[in-house]
Amino acid sequence: MAINWYPGHMHKAQREIRKILGEIDLFIEVLDARIPYSSENPMIAQIRGDKPCIKILNKSDLADPVITQAWLEHFKQTKNTDAIAVSAKKPASLKDIISLCRQMAPNRGEPGKPVRALIAGIPNVGKSTTINILANRIIAKTGNEPAVTKSQQRINIGDNVILYDTPGMLWPKVENENSGYRLAITGAIKETAFDLDDIATYAADYLVEAYPDALKARYQLDEFADNGYETLELIGKKRGCLRAGGRVEMNKAAKILLTELRDMQIAAISMETPAMCIAEQKEVDERLAEKAQKDAERKKQFKQKRR
Repeated sequence: MAINWYPGHMHKAQREIRKILGEIDLFIEVLDARIPYSSENPMIAQIRGDKPCIKILNKSDLADPVITQAWLEHFKQTKNTDAIAVSAKKPASLKDIISLCRQMAPNRGEPGKPVRALIAGIPNVGKSTTINILANRIIAKTGNEPAVTKSQQRINIGDNVILYDTPGMLWPKVENENSGYRLAITGAIKETAFDLDDIATYAADYLVEAYPDALKARYQLDEFADNGYETLELIGKKRGCLRAGGRVEMNKAAKILLTELRDMQIAAISMETPAMCIAEQKEVDERLAEKAQKDAERKKQFKQKRR
């Protein structure tokens, strides 16, 4: 599944971050607790170097708590990294971020020496809502559309902690096709950018495997079909998404499944586990290494021909 980000926005955001990198004590990356791996921006790791990082697993109320705990333990195994699960519906949970910032930058956090944290996150992970709760006032504009934050902001959230908010920094290409689907399923990408049937089929396949009982209960299914597309058809029939002649209106069925999945009407669902993503990343790395080797061989042959 191809995703077209906005390279111009990406490069601008990177330039702005690099300009202030020397002033930053730590990074805060807001992730979607349902897809912590897929909502991570690989460029954050490149830019921050050895600076400490706090991974905020937001929307944890929508995610499977057992899998969320596995993700927290996974991130905490990484050098200079801590992680916390929060939900905007429980604002008190976000206040722990401030004390965590002070722990991660022990030489700062005093009058005249505030902790300076850069906060980042891809569209629709709740970064702006997080900032507003931490600051106890409306500072960052919120919304479900990508790239709501247009320019960098410096925000004093009290307790000698300052946040640097950045425009949504997107990477040019999602190398893992599974991540592309998960980003679409959770609403990080505009629906105009993909085929609803395709995304909902992927979701149905995953739910049959990972949450079969919850799926059956929600749509009163006695059994599943042989594949995700046909399971989506069954859901459409149960919900009356029928055209003349009894054919299922798949686009309508897809909208029902995706809306109810996002709204936690099926269950608290996580779309990926650490083990899944470690295996997928290994495949991506192998594919990219193979491609790099082939590109190098082509360049070598081209140079030899020109001699």
